[in-house]
Amino acid sequence: MTAQTKTAQPTVVNGINVDDLHALIDGVKRNAAKGKTNWRVTTNWQGQARSRAQVESFEIGGERVARRFLIDIDEPCELGGTNQFANPQEHLIAALNACMMVGYVAQCAVRGIILESLEIETDGEIDLRGFLGIDPAVPPGYENLNYIVRIKGSGTEEDFAEIHEAVMATSPNFYNMSRPVALKPTLVVE
Repeated sequence: MTAQTKTAQPTVVNGINVDDLHALIDGVKRNAAKGKTNWRVTTNWQGQARSRAQVESFEIGGERVARRFLIDIDEPCELGGTNQFANPQEHLIAALNACMMVGYVAQCAVRGIILESLEIETDGEIDLRGFLGIDPAVPPGYENLNYIVRIKGSGTEEDFAEIHEAVMATSPNFYNMSRPVALKPTLVVE
């Protein structure tokens, strides 16, 4: 009779491998350098109001990790585009929503809360007088964004309120959108 080795199955909640998430957290607690990440996107003009953003890699803990993604961007016809792809504002809002989404899913997963549904709806107004340079007193971007989180799952109302607070405290894009981020521009004329 031969003994069978039993391999432990990872704990997966809401599609998140909670064991791997805890291992990441523990690793960063032991060595802060393992938590340093660097993100890079290169965007090239594709004609008219279209552009293509390319992701080739990111860095985590000093290690380069190859990734390859293309993100096409356009404007509606009314704003000089061809309406083939979402515009920069829609990508910006989508990135905010997606970042918070990861936070809600992960926060629920580590608490053992099973999600049934999760939706984030965000909107905001931009006055084109600022963007078009018509009135320098009008800001060219958002003054505020409104968002609604609709969440359903095995948690209590109190659980979801705690998770909501945790997401707002830890989401990188919530942080980036809710505070000024220093931009350090360099212009290279070729």
